[in-house]
Amino acid sequence: MTFKIRAAKQEDCKEISRMIMELAVYEKMQDQVKISHKELERDGFCRNPCFECLVAEVSEEHKSLQGYTVVGYTLYFYTYSTWMGPSVFMEDLYVMPEYRGKGIGQGLMSKVAQVGKEKQCIRLQLSVLDWNTRSLDFYIKKGARDLTASEGWHSLRFDGEALDKLAAEAPKD
Repeated sequence: MTFKIRAAKQEDCKEISRMIMELAVYEKMQDQVKISHKELERDGFCRNPCFECLVAEVSEEHKSLQGYTVVGYTLYFYTYSTWMGPSVFMEDLYVMPEYRGKGIGQGLMSKVAQVGKEKQCIRLQLSVLDWNTRSLDFYIKKGARDLTASEGWHSLRFDGEALDKLAAEAPKD
């Protein structure tokens, strides 16, 4: 089956939003999705976008049972390592279940790596849930290093009240 990887357009945001929810259901975290296609449009297709996104598209003859031709996506953004320089962080990589095992996920991830290299990024980083061994094995097979095992890094997050409290403690100007 042939597929095309292309930069997402603003009009793809409803499809991307649909797949974000499908990914969240797969990860058993659908209650944590708080954005819709409107926030994706606002945050990704503005003067200073917060992220970039690629989509995988199949021809009409290979559309899904539900009629979709956009069957996968990857959403990524740039970070900076004070030790190494520019990096790209792949927030999501998702392919609809009926299209897995056909090279689409590999194509999306490789395209992110290519885009990152073109922007002088020295690494591609991502996070994987500990129970998602299929994805973890896929990434490791492709050459990723598990930093939890090799360097002992913990991934931390401030959100909600903790973020509000931390922000309120900022020195006044």
